[in-house]
Amino acid sequence: MTTKTIGLVGTGVIGSGWAVRVLARGYDVVAWDPADGAEDRLREAIERAWPSVTELGLFPGADPSRVRWAESPEDVAAAADWIQESAPEDEALKCSLLHRLDDAASPDTVIASSSSGLLPTRLSEGCAHPERLLIGHPFNPVYLLPLVEVVAGEATSPDAVAAAVEHYDDLVMHPLVVRNEIEGYLSDRLQEALWREVLHLVNDGVATTAELDDAVVYGPGLRWAAMGTNLTFHLAGGDGGMRHMLSQFGPALKLPWTHLEAPELTDELIEAMASGTEAQAAGRTVAELERQRDQSLLGVMRALSETGIGAGRLITERDARIRAAGEAADQTD
Repeated sequence: MTTKTIGLVGTGVIGSGWAVRVLARGYDVVAWDPADGAEDRLREAIERAWPSVTELGLFPGADPSRVRWAESPEDVAAAADWIQESAPEDEALKCSLLHRLDDAASPDTVIASSSSGLLPTRLSEGCAHPERLLIGHPFNPVYLLPLVEVVAGEATSPDAVAAAVEHYDDLVMHPLVVRNEIEGYLSDRLQEALWREVLHLVNDGVATTAELDDAVVYGPGLRWAAMGTNLTFHLAGGDGGMRHMLSQFGPALKLPWTHLEAPELTDELIEAMASGTEAQAAGRTVAELERQRDQSLLGVMRALSETGIGAGRLITERDARIRAAGEAADQTD
C-alpha cells in the first residue's frame, strides 16, 4: 500500500482542512505553523472534523493521529512528498515562506499555495525552482468540498501541473485547471460578484442577511449544486436552450438591477452584516454550525451520487476507490 507524506505549512482553517482530507486518504501529515498553540488547535480541528470524513468514507490506514509537528518550514520540506502552503493571504508573507520551502525541498517536489487570489508568477519570483510552484486553491471545508483550482504561473512547468492534477485526483477532488493566470481565479470571482450585491442590498436597506441567504438556499443554490449557472440557464430557455433564454431575457441585462463595485464598508454596514448573521446563528457556536454544514453537504452530495451529477460523481468514485484500496490491503496482509 502506497504511503505518502504531505507537508502542510500553515494550519488555520484551510491548512487543518487539508490535514483532515489527507489523513482520511490514509496518508501521513507533517505540519508547521508559527502561531502559539497551533499544534493543539490543529489536533482539535482534526478531531472535530473526523466524524464528517468518517461518514464520507475512510481509506485503509486513515488515522487522525498520523500527524507529526515540525520545528520549521525547512523540516516540512525535507520530509514531504508534496507541500501545501496555507499561510494568510499576504503576498510578502507567502513569498517568504515559499522561498524557504523552495530552498529546502527536493527540486522534484511540487509546492502548491492555497492562495485564493494571488498570482503564482509573483509568488515564485526569486525562487530557485519556480517551475515547480503553482496554486492549489481549495474551498472550505477542504475535507468535504472537492473543488481545487490549479493555477500555473509563467514559469510553472507542464509536468508540475500534471502532477498537481494527479495529486488532487488521488485525494478524490475535482482539479479545475485555470488556463489563464488571473487574480481571483474562477470560483472566487463568481462568489465575489454575488457577495458585492449582497453588501449593496443590505447597505441600501433592501433586505437582511437572512432574507438574502433564503433567496439562495431555497432556490438557485439547490440548482447550482447539480448544474451550475450556465447549464441552469440553458434549461430556462426550454427547447430553445441558451439561445432562446438570451433572446428572451437578454434585454434585462441592460436594466440597472445590479452593482459592479462593492459599497464602502461603513461602521453601519459592518454592524448590519454582523448583527444579521449573529441573529441567523441563533446562539449556535461555530463548532455547532460547522457540524450542521457538514451534515448538509454530505446529504446533498450523497443525493447527487444517485444521478452521478457534480460532486455526487466523486462520492461514487470515492466509495469505489475505498473498496479497491481495502481489497488491495487485504491481499497484502
